[in-house]
Amino acid sequence: MRKVLLFLISLLIGAGFFFWAIKFVGWQEIQSAFLVFTGWQGMVILGLTILMAIVGTWKWKEILRSGGTNISFFNLWRIYLASFSIRFLAPVILVGAELFQGYVLKEKNQTPWLKGMASVIIDRVLEWTANLAVIFFGILFFLFAIGFPPMKLGIIFGGVFLLFAGIITFFYFKTLKRESIAKAFGKIFNQRLDSQPLEIEKEIFNFFKLKNKLMWKGFGLSFLRAGIMLIRTWLLIIFLGKSIGILPALSILGFTYLAVMIPIPTALGSHEVIQTFAFNSLGLGMATATAFTMIIRGAELIIALTGVIILFRLGITLLKHTLFKRLKN
Repeated sequence: MRKVLLFLISLLIGAGFFFWAIKFVGWQEIQSAFLVFTGWQGMVILGLTILMAIVGTWKWKEILRSGGTNISFFNLWRIYLASFSIRFLAPVILVGAELFQGYVLKEKNQTPWLKGMASVIIDRVLEWTANLAVIFFGILFFLFAIGFPPMKLGIIFGGVFLLFAGIITFFYFKTLKRESIAKAFGKIFNQRLDSQPLEIEKEIFNFFKLKNKLMWKGFGLSFLRAGIMLIRTWLLIIFLGKSIGILPALSILGFTYLAVMIPIPTALGSHEVIQTFAFNSLGLGMATATAFTMIIRGAELIIALTGVIILFRLGITLLKHTLFKRLKN
């Protein structure tokens, strides 16, 4: 009940931001921007969005292979899309998608829980690393070219960036020194740990070794996915009738990543607010910003809805599997 309430509250906050942006910009200007967006262009944006999901699945497959687990791409693709739907539509359910991935790997693919969860954590760390790098260089260019954002906007999104950057920095610091993060948190909260967190941590340490070629491949695929997203950003702005270089597009992408880090379903509202500021500062027009965010959200929503269908079917399969096991016992 608490998770449902948090979801509804975050959705309402996002909707409030969204309608504020619509009222501020105006429907007529947004409609004009959408008229430029033809069918084949939409298919290009959707195709790049699907390609991002394919690369994300490939990366996860390589992470699992590093731990000695080999699962077919198709099976991982289905789990990846289902978990994406949770992450996209209900981000307020913290680590919900990650727990789902670990559980399905265990129940459907007979992957040990420890290895499955370790692979999911590694996947998120690699993705956050690439995202934070894009944010850092994108915002650096933006500050050099435009200047500082309004104070309230800077505090909100700057705080989110520093929080995630701090978490990732702490993770790498501890991992490279081979110092237990789980034990550190256990001491902070005065809790005794069972063997599971330490075993998961051991799997993660085994992956993050400088001599591990699959680790470098994982980083490469993370930045490849970010590169595809950069191309999608650049092309969509051109499709909307605006001229933009790669570095300004990198700034726009950095702002997109910042908006997604705030746990609001589909980044509704938060994405509009920050991109309205960014597009206006770069001389691209506020109406274009709203059209941009709506089209991006539409493409990702198609992927998420596909994931919801898979999630529903997986849920039925897992329920049958669980009931069968209980009846058998």
